[in-house]
Amino acid sequence: MYRTIFRQFKQYKTAAFLTPVWTAAEVVMGVLIPYVTASIIDKGINAGSMPNVYRYGLYMVGMAFLSLLFGYLAGLFAAYSSTGIAANLRDAMYRNIQRFSFSDIDKFSTAGLVTRMTTDVSNVQGAIQMLLRVSFRAPLNLISSVVMCFFINPRLSLIFLVAIVILATLLTLIIMRASKLFQQIFRRYDSLNAVVQENVSAIRVVKAYVREHHELGKLDRAALSLFRLNVKAEAIMALNGPVMNLVVYGCIISLSWFGAHYIVEGSLTTGQLTSLFSYVMMVLQSLMMLSMIFVQLTQSAASVKRIAQVIDEEPDMTEIDSPVENVRDGGIEFDHVCFSYKEGGGYALEDINLSIEAGQTIGIIGGTGSGKSTLGSLISRLYDVSKGAIRIGGVDVRKYALKPLRNEVAVVLQNNTLFSGTVLDNLRWGKEDATEEECRQACIAACADEFISALPDGYHTRVDQGGANFSGGQKQRLCIARALLKSPKVLILDDSTSAVDTATDGKIRDTFAQKIPGTTKIIISHRILSIRHADKIIVMDDGRVKGFDTHDNLLKTNDIYRDIYSMQTSGGEGDFDENG
Repeated sequence: MYRTIFRQFKQYKTAAFLTPVWTAAEVVMGVLIPYVTASIIDKGINAGSMPNVYRYGLYMVGMAFLSLLFGYLAGLFAAYSSTGIAANLRDAMYRNIQRFSFSDIDKFSTAGLVTRMTTDVSNVQGAIQMLLRVSFRAPLNLISSVVMCFFINPRLSLIFLVAIVILATLLTLIIMRASKLFQQIFRRYDSLNAVVQENVSAIRVVKAYVREHHELGKLDRAALSLFRLNVKAEAIMALNGPVMNLVVYGCIISLSWFGAHYIVEGSLTTGQLTSLFSYVMMVLQSLMMLSMIFVQLTQSAASVKRIAQVIDEEPDMTEIDSPVENVRDGGIEFDHVCFSYKEGGGYALEDINLSIEAGQTIGIIGGTGSGKSTLGSLISRLYDVSKGAIRIGGVDVRKYALKPLRNEVAVVLQNNTLFSGTVLDNLRWGKEDATEEECRQACIAACADEFISALPDGYHTRVDQGGANFSGGQKQRLCIARALLKSPKVLILDDSTSAVDTATDGKIRDTFAQKIPGTTKIIISHRILSIRHADKIIVMDDGRVKGFDTHDNLLKTNDIYRDIYSMQTSGGEGDFDENG
């Protein structure tokens, strides 16, 4: 787990190494200042020697200046290295996420991945900065201060050892209790992010149904749970201050009492007692800093684990050595295919056997949850089959390199996404070097050119985040055009004309027949109107193929298809048109 983090030091190793070096120099200067202070008091003020006051005073000024300089350099290098490592962690996670299959993303959840790349990385960044500075500064300060105390007066220094044991014991108890709460807090952040993400992405639906108060209630519950845990954890951590003050005051009282006796008997000077007071504060402050390190490490340990899970996750979808780079044609074969979203779970698809010829238009219809979209996802290898095999162009899809496979198998989803940029930028996701004329031809085929040409800047019109300035039907047509630019051998439309009117739907089908006759077209739809003219239609029910034939034959032989047809022609689908 920690090796994963250390691998991200990369170009920041030198800065990370120099941070404790400058910190050690800062500590040395800081520890020597109280010792020089004692000399000013004993050899200058008490001895009535102003030259000694000036001389030791100059030493103190020089040491203070060097301490500030070394502290600045330590802070600068710590900030540089910790920020850089955090950037490397985000980059490593993001790069691996790009390799994830749909099932990998399902495993972590979108909200969980966002939390890891933001909150968790920020926690680790803070922990690294603290480790590079405080984890070196506190022990060095502690050891150096104790050594100086024993150098000044060994007997009085025993007070320090007793104080250290008491304070360390109490702080350990506090940290152990707080660390359990901090682990729960990070899990609550995932829940909070999930609520916010869902609300923001679906804000139009929320407002359409006037459910703002309901969503606010969900956020309040998530935030309140996080609030209570934070308060509970911070209430425990707040004991650090009083516990430290108790030990500090005990030390000061003990030093004052015993120190006064030693001064009277002549075994201790006033200056030495003054420096001992300074070292008391240094020792106990070092212990407090160490306690904060343990708290920070406890908090960040959970974050380190979550980050390492993403970076070290091996995508369940991998390429074989020497994969096939070219897809011969769009012929598709399902050979006893079974598929489950979760290992050991029930099958979403079971024993699918189909043979589709290149260039055919195939419709897929069935009720909600029948497995229509799952079937389409397996063709483009967005998921891998659990059993059996799917072949495209006579080759198992698992033997192809992913890039050429997905270039030749284009998928248009119902809720396909547009990205910030121009219309042209979005279209060129299908073909990076496509000319504007090529993009226009693809949009004509997808019945999108008309509305794009009417925009103020045409194909150079800006697209808001998520395509918020376009209607659902317009976004679907742009996504179809984007897929057509790939000139795929297989085109899968997953209910991707659901937001367009029937006339436009018909035009798109006619264009496909004329413009891409050699492309295998898989049309997943809940409307028979969209698929009735297909060469063959697959009828899905409960994860199984219940029919595979032409529209006319299915009407005669398939009860499920006949029932759907009857419902839609009798008024269940107001846009059904017998003439297509």
